[in-house]
Amino acid sequence: MNLLTNILIGIIAAQHLYFFYFESFAWTTTGRKIFKQFPKEFFQQTKSMAANQGLYNAFLAAGLIWSLLIEDPTWSIYIAIFFLGCVSIAGIVGAFTASKKIFYIQGLPAILTLVLIHLL
Repeated sequence: MNLLTNILIGIIAAQHLYFFYFESFAWTTTGRKIFKQFPKEFFQQTKSMAANQGLYNAFLAAGLIWSLLIEDPTWSIYIAIFFLGCVSIAGIVGAFTASKKIFYIQGLPAILTLVLIHLL
């Protein structure tokens, strides 16, 4: 992969590490600021579910970081494509189930990075 795709993958991985943090450790504070449309009592009630969701974001970040560390260029691309595909699907599902902003923040960057990988 080239430098641009590596940078984009790194940014997407960093996003997912942030998602992991706020969903797992700051759901009742940061989560309320991000998802303003949900009632305040929702966050305490869903704290354990958000922590579980945060863990999935940590796995996505780990996979993307792993793709950057693989020395074999072919396998590096395969792993990146797999995890970017997972992020893309999560962004699409999040747009339909929680907030359309999720697509633009999570799904679109992953989709654009996938397109870029296939073009280069």
